[in-house]
This record gives sequence, C-alpha cells and structure tokens, in this order.
Amino acid sequence: MNLTVKKMNKNIKILSLVLVGISQFSLAQIKEERLILDRKREPEVKKIEKKKTSVETEKNYPPKEKEQEPVEYKITNVPMVSDFKTSTIEGEDISPKFNTDSQRNYFQAGYGNYSKFLADGNISHQLDKNTEVGIDVHGITTNGLEKEYDWSSKQSDFNVAAFITSNTEKGKANISADFGNHNYNYYGIYTLKPAADIDLKQSYNELKINGYYDFFKNNWINDIRFKSSMLVDHFDAKETSGEGQINFSKYDLPLFSAQDMKINADLGVKLSTQTSTFELLNKNESQFLLFAMTPKLSFYKGNSYLAIGSDFSFINGKNADKNTPEAKANNFRWFPFAEVLYEATEQYKFYAGIDGGVKMNSYSSLLQENPFLVSDVVLKPTETKYHFYLGLKGDVEQTFKYDVNAGFSELRNAQFFKANDLFDYVNTLNRSAYNFANTFSAIYDDGTLSEVKGSVQYFPLQNLVLDAELHFMKFKLDHLNEVYYKPVVQTTIGAKYSLLDRKLNLGFKGIFVSERSTNSFSVVTTFPEFSIQEKTKESLPSYLDVNLNADYKINKNFTVFIMGNNLLNKKYEHYLGYKVLGAQVLGGLRIAF
Repeated sequence: MNLTVKKMNKNIKILSLVLVGISQFSLAQIKEERLILDRKREPEVKKIEKKKTSVETEKNYPPKEKEQEPVEYKITNVPMVSDFKTSTIEGEDISPKFNTDSQRNYFQAGYGNYSKFLADGNISHQLDKNTEVGIDVHGITTNGLEKEYDWSSKQSDFNVAAFITSNTEKGKANISADFGNHNYNYYGIYTLKPAADIDLKQSYNELKINGYYDFFKNNWINDIRFKSSMLVDHFDAKETSGEGQINFSKYDLPLFSAQDMKINADLGVKLSTQTSTFELLNKNESQFLLFAMTPKLSFYKGNSYLAIGSDFSFINGKNADKNTPEAKANNFRWFPFAEVLYEATEQYKFYAGIDGGVKMNSYSSLLQENPFLVSDVVLKPTETKYHFYLGLKGDVEQTFKYDVNAGFSELRNAQFFKANDLFDYVNTLNRSAYNFANTFSAIYDDGTLSEVKGSVQYFPLQNLVLDAELHFMKFKLDHLNEVYYKPVVQTTIGAKYSLLDRKLNLGFKGIFVSERSTNSFSVVTTFPEFSIQEKTKESLPSYLDVNLNADYKINKNFTVFIMGNNLLNKKYEHYLGYKVLGAQVLGGLRIAF
C-alpha cells in the first residue's frame, strides 16, 4: 500500500514538472501576440450536463436551496483565438481567470504586440442582503496586420453593461442593459490592389436590455423573461427585436403521481418580433412575428424520465426590396418533442429524443458569427422540421465525465455564408468599403444534417482539469452543390492546472478546424471595365490554433498575467481574404479591491 502511494506521488510530481516545463518553453517561443476577449451576458450552461425544463422538486416547492440562492450576474470570458472577432468555437473559461467563480470588483489592463491594449473591469455593490447593482466595462484595440496589408486592419471593441439583481421571498429577478460599440475594417481584399489610404470602415452599435424573474412560491408560473435589442451600423442598417416568454408549470400532479413516480406539466408561451431595414444595394427589408406554444408532460422515476410534448409555432413574415413588392407569408408549424433518459447507473445514462423548432436569423446574430457581411442581408427563419438524437453520458467516480451523441436533422432554410463579387464592374479603384469582393452575404437552402458530438472532462488531480470536444457534421443540401464555411470536423482540447497553493494558474487551449469550402473571385482588367471570374469551389486550409495562458497571484489584490495565442504562427483564414494575426503575447496586471 505504501509503495503504491509513493509511486502515485512520484507520478504527480513528474506530471506537474512536465506541465510547467511545457508552458515555460512555449512562452519562450512567442514572437507576437493576439487576443480576443468578449463577454457572455447570459448564464452559462455547463457542457456535460444538460438542464431539464421540468426539474424534479421537493414536495414543498421551492426547496430551501433555491429560495436562498442569490441571483448572480455571471461574467464569463470567451476563449482567446486568433481572429479579429470572437471565434464561432466557444469554450468555457480562459486566462487570466481559470476558476469557476465570477469576477467582482477588479480592474485589469494589458498590452501586447500588434499594439494590442486591453482594459477591463467590474464593480458591484450590495445595496442590502438581497439586492446588488453593478457595472462592467470591457475594451480592446489592435492595429491589426500592418505588415500584411497596405490598408488598415485596425479594430476596437467596447462594451459597458449595468445590472441589478434582487432576491425576495417570492422569487429572484435580474435586469441588465448592455451597450456595445464595434469598429473594424473590411480589410480582406484579395482581388484588387487599392490605395493604402482607402476607407474600409465598418462599425455597429448595439443596445441590449434583458430581464428575468424566477418565481419561488407560485403554483403555476415558473419564470418570466424578456429580451430586446436595437442595432445601427455605419451604413444606416437598423434592426430592432423583442422577445417575451412565460413558462407555466405544475409539478407532482396529484391525480396521476404514484409513490415511486412523479409527473410534471409545463407550458411555454413565447412571442418574438424582429424588424430589419437596410439602405444599401437592394435595400432589403424584413419583418417577422413568431408566436410559439410548447406544452410538455414529464414522467420521472428515480433519475430516469420520459418527456413528451410539442411545439406549435405561428410565423408571420414580410420581405421586400427596392426591386420586389412586399411579399407576405403566414405559416403554422408543428414540431414534435420527446425525450427519454434511462439511468442504468451513475456511470451510464442512455438518452434519445426528437425535437424541432424555429430559429430567427437576425442581422445581429449573423454579425456575431461573421462581422464581414455586406450591410444588405436577406433574412429568413431557419426551421428544424425534426432532429433525432441518441447518446450516452455518465460520471465515473466524479473524476471522468463524458457525453457522446449522434443526431440527424431535416432543415428548411438552413443558413450559410457566401462570398460576394464586385457590385459594379467599372474600371476604377474609387470604390465603397464593401465593393472589393471583400464581403459576404447570407444564403439559404433546404437539406439534412448528420452530426456526431463528443465531450469529456477528466479530473486526475484536485488542481488539474483536462477537457476535450469533438463535433462532426455533414450537410446534404437540395440545391447548393457546396456547403460554404461549415467544417466537417472541429475539435478543442484544453487543460487547466493550478500549483503553489493556487497562486500560479496555467492554461492550454488547442483548436483544430478541418478544411472549409468557399467561393472566390478573380478580376481581369479589360479597359474600360472589369471581367469577373468565379470559382464555385475553393478550399480554405485546415488549421490548428494553440493557446497558452498563465497568471500569478502576488497577493489578494494584485495578479500578473500573460497570454499567448496562435503560437504556431499560422495566419490562417476564418473567412476568405481575412488573415488572422500570427503568434502573439499579451501581459498585464489585474487589481482586485
């Protein structure tokens, strides 16, 4: 027994030395720096465990734990990846914060190559034991790829958010207001050679106001929530949206519940509106109203359950542009819902189900994924007619968690991005910022999607966490021959390691994305006009993005941090023409008060 313990201790020491050595060696190789930070303003959902709509409750609902649970305004950093905008591949945490606690009352600033400057802070105040107010500020700037492009690739992002939370005997509430200003350039020009001082500016401002109220002691209403946003961009595009939702619930139905079984009933009612107008090119306009009702019955026996329900959605839509009269459409859709989970043991939980629904595609949400859209986008809702899935998940002795599942979906108006060519063929370089074949538009098609997802977390030591994710997806479309900007495989591998009594925290994040298809354009000058040729299939190479992070807590008030990104120094492209920054490092100081 003693021999086994000594051997285990020896292995732990060796593992610690290896991790520290790798981090120091990698950081020593850094030549340049790149950082992207963004904020998630909504509560973070854990990757492994999926939250149930119908929750098992105690007889005297709510349980004391929920009644006393404070409402928190969670601030979660998005992983640093090597693009000018937040990556579509999101993880859970990054340095300089590696633990799971939200940051309160701090300010941090950092500087790195590419003239990267970061300023970030949060201040909150407890008005009384049940009410808290706060403000969060985040800003980052970079001069971009000055050595790669003759023209500007500068970018700056600024966000300020205010929030108030309140916890009463009847429920808990949270209201937040978030304003974001995003300035960048359409720098991805690969067809022409414009002058260095050409104006490529794009920017947009967005205000979001969200609210949430969770009832503790209401026998029929579970929660109420609303969302609203207003967006304006540099080219006078405007978009407003609003959503209100109320969730009714009745737990432990007395007429049906047996001693060893519980039956819960839920009904969600949602109303969403969205209006978008554009002032460029075809001047697209759209207006949508979505009303949805989602009844559900859930049968629980132990930790196993069966849920059966439906989604009844009514969609009213109006679309028009300067060349087409207004077209109206009213559609009623029914989507099935069923899910079953059988817990054989804590280590093995089998689940399967079917669901579907409507996703509202907005200019705001598309900009989050691809900021280089032209300011004239056709918007359509995407419908998942059905989505079958089955999987296996479990927790092995609280040290290894996993979730593996496969799914098949039928889609209507699945959304993709397509590169634009020139919007006029006049032989001149005196063009608008978006008229260099350097923007993208949204396109849609019907088809099917096959997916396989896997997620694991391993806790070999108390201060070491390893995680990995794999996502395989394959589209088969009715009309489009190629699926643009949808990688078949994307994988992330991460590690977090703390030592020296958690004063020193180390982090690693590796991101792999397989090849993606796109279309592209080449220009042949034939005075007095341009001749354009399009390639309908071109591949963007796969890439591996490696990131290392470290912070050291000097004392309870001061922490120094360093971040290294894209350490393989590959200027790959998320979108055609838009190279990302190479190897990067940023260091700074965080002050807690």
